[in-house]
Amino acid sequence: MLAGKATAAATTSFCSLQASLLTLAILTLLSFTYFSLNSSSLLRSHPLSPLNHHHLLPATNPKDHDNTTTTTAAATSTVDDDDQQLSDIYHSPKVFGLNFADMEANFKVYIYPDGDPNTFYQTPRKLTGKYASEGYFFQNIRESRFRTLDPDQAHLFFIPISCHKMRGKGTSYENMTIIVQNYVESLISKYPYWNRTLGADHFFVTCHDVGVRATEGFPLLVKNSIRVVCSPSYDVGFIPHKDVALPQVLQPFALPAGGNDLENRTKLGFWAGHRNSKIRVILARVWENDTELDISNNRINRAIGPLVYQKRFYSTKFCICPGGSQVNSARIADSIHYGCVPVILSNYYDLPFNDILDWHKFAVVLKEHDVYQLKQILKDIADAEFVALHKNLVKVQKHFQWNSPPIRYDAFHMVMYELWLRRHVIKY
Repeated sequence: MLAGKATAAATTSFCSLQASLLTLAILTLLSFTYFSLNSSSLLRSHPLSPLNHHHLLPATNPKDHDNTTTTTAAATSTVDDDDQQLSDIYHSPKVFGLNFADMEANFKVYIYPDGDPNTFYQTPRKLTGKYASEGYFFQNIRESRFRTLDPDQAHLFFIPISCHKMRGKGTSYENMTIIVQNYVESLISKYPYWNRTLGADHFFVTCHDVGVRATEGFPLLVKNSIRVVCSPSYDVGFIPHKDVALPQVLQPFALPAGGNDLENRTKLGFWAGHRNSKIRVILARVWENDTELDISNNRINRAIGPLVYQKRFYSTKFCICPGGSQVNSARIADSIHYGCVPVILSNYYDLPFNDILDWHKFAVVLKEHDVYQLKQILKDIADAEFVALHKNLVKVQKHFQWNSPPIRYDAFHMVMYELWLRRHVIKY
């Protein structure tokens, strides 16, 4: 019995101890919570506390603070306005703006000095006609900030050989290929720069079919270096991520730039030219006698009147641009200049500045098999959509204009921007 009483007393004592410990734990927790909240409040009110957000700002005059806020807001507004203005024609206006500024500040190109300027090197044949783009580039690169005389500062190396100039001197395509090969091989043996990248940081410029035919027999140049060409067709070895599409521009233009003249554009579509490709033959055969599409089998005879061909661009909504002997056509740049929405009718055509400009925002891009439904496709474009295409077309006109000296955002700067995007190569 005594043992039972002792056991009961021990149990009672243990339960009492457990209750006391639990009570002490609760009081301790409440105390910590109280002091924690109190300390946090004191810390936030302390003038040197990092949690006091007023301490993070420098002491300024209230007027200065207002000026800073106003300036920031104005800058933000300007950026927003620019983005709004550019967003209709560029894939990524912010990226383009930042990269373009970076290019202007840093891009350097070394021009090989070798070659007699009186033959096929260094200078173009002329700055007019369908090869004007090649000529302007040769001249612009020397007038620009991008040229460096120090090859160690260069991002890219320009091989200044003019296939067009060779053609003008009556050189055959076979001999042109030999001349190009001998010239490039002499540069490779004389300088160390080609071998550092196997030519990946070298480029050459040539417009239309002459350059393609002259260089295709020299695969070391075509496959390794950057080709800046007016014939950017996938079926003749054009590589979009490596090569650059050079816009073919017939300058000087015969008439001023068109645009913001929608009331004058009463004709649905226009094309006049030679049947020197399959798509042109089909276009003329299907639509030559149509009353809404102005389609002519041959270029308009000058005897009809002065600049009749060019004036047709002013009165037309959509100008048809089928590929000729090559996928490209100078009509594209003509259409853009005269404010006539271009209708691209070509397969395998990497349009100029295609990775920068959103062509669907200022042109109608079709495949060749769409020629049979051409009129209905154009008639299905709503008036509001046409107005938007036309307004955007005016915005891109500056990108398809060559100038001497070059002007910011013109065709030369756009080509240089394309080259800038391709400057990252591995050096050995």
